[in-house]
Amino acid sequence: MLTAATPDDTRAIGAAVAPLLRRRDAIVLTGELGAGKTTFVQGLAGGLEVEEHVASPTFTLVREYAGRLPVAHVDVYRLDRVQDVVDLALDEIADGDAVLVVEWGDAVDELLSDERLRVELTTVDPSGTDETRRIAIRGQGRGWAARWDALVAALAPWRSEP
Repeated sequence: MLTAATPDDTRAIGAAVAPLLRRRDAIVLTGELGAGKTTFVQGLAGGLEVEEHVASPTFTLVREYAGRLPVAHVDVYRLDRVQDVVDLALDEIADGDAVLVVEWGDAVDELLSDERLRVELTTVDPSGTDETRRIAIRGQGRGWAARWDALVAALAPWRSEP
């Protein structure tokens, strides 16, 4: 469990994850509206040396970015059916070589690789007065098991006490 006191902290957490990413990694982002999913992706993309502005793909569904690794940023919030997600052909974006980041990804878990990083962002103050976010990160699969210690070390500055 991590604590991000500001949006810059949320970006910094995303940037800290970036060096551990590999081609074809999948990241599932969950959390209510305004929890900081796109802010996290901005940091992640910055950590992957993406130079263009990272914006929410809510209305475009998919945004692709070039960096040290290609990034496919997907938002499935507005999709009504699983078939709509299948039609996006997520595994073919960037020739299947991109880091796939899916906002609202919990809705399409069964369509994503078993090897994934799950990032859940929650607000501490629903009124929005306090910008603090809690971020829970969980790795799934052998690939993340092998990188877990490095991930824990990279995220140590934001670690919350249980």
